[in-house]
Amino acid sequence: MEYLGDPWLVAALLGSGVIAGFINTLAGGGGLLILPLLMLSGMGPALANGTMRVAVLIQCVEGVRQFHRHGSVPFKVLPGILIPTLSGALIGAVAASFLPTTILKPVLLTTLVVMAVIMVVRPSTLMPEEGETPKALASTPAAWLGLFLTGAYGGFAQAGVGFLAIAVLAGQLRYDLRRTNALKLAMTASFTILALVVFVWRGQVAWLPGLVVGMGTLLGVRLAVGFAHRVSGGWLKGLLLIMVLVTCSAAFLKG
Repeated sequence: MEYLGDPWLVAALLGSGVIAGFINTLAGGGGLLILPLLMLSGMGPALANGTMRVAVLIQCVEGVRQFHRHGSVPFKVLPGILIPTLSGALIGAVAASFLPTTILKPVLLTTLVVMAVIMVVRPSTLMPEEGETPKALASTPAAWLGLFLTGAYGGFAQAGVGFLAIAVLAGQLRYDLRRTNALKLAMTASFTILALVVFVWRGQVAWLPGLVVGMGTLLGVRLAVGFAHRVSGGWLKGLLLIMVLVTCSAAFLKG
């Protein structure tokens, strides 16, 4: 099996899928775990970036399905949210198939630092209160731009895009974290399909490793959605802050 000659690596990819599926469903940053492992299997950055999209798509579809079972997916608002997101994703995916993904690292790192500071100093700016009424997308042009840029980043690099989606959905549109995470997964699924088409067209997808990681994400997603509906919003906020800080630290250490 190309890229999967070591059984320990297969086990690591499955395990990383479980962990990434859990943290991506409730926060973000799982791609920063998967991408290095795929590159460790012998892939170049572009191939690893494309291959990761297979697992991400599996993870997101299952996540939306699980959240829908709990009645946490506001499907009525999805069309308006997907229009700017997919517009940006198409541009980002085409750019990613030709350019190194490290180009957008400063964008993610800056966003994470700002999110961490806001969550510590003034969390109400980013995290809505329980029962707060979400805003209509048409009334917040900044959110439309934020969704476009989130889609562009997601189409380009994927890793860490969940944090950008949360910043827009919770911070600007004021959805609670459960509905934010449900919408985030639906958004990510939509632009991942678009990005995957581009990467397949460019011959930058290794299906078997992507499916191995994807099988792991199925378990992680199911554990995460069950967890999200058993704990308070405060627990979810705490997990989000931890993952923002961990991802910030990892990005700084990688230079």
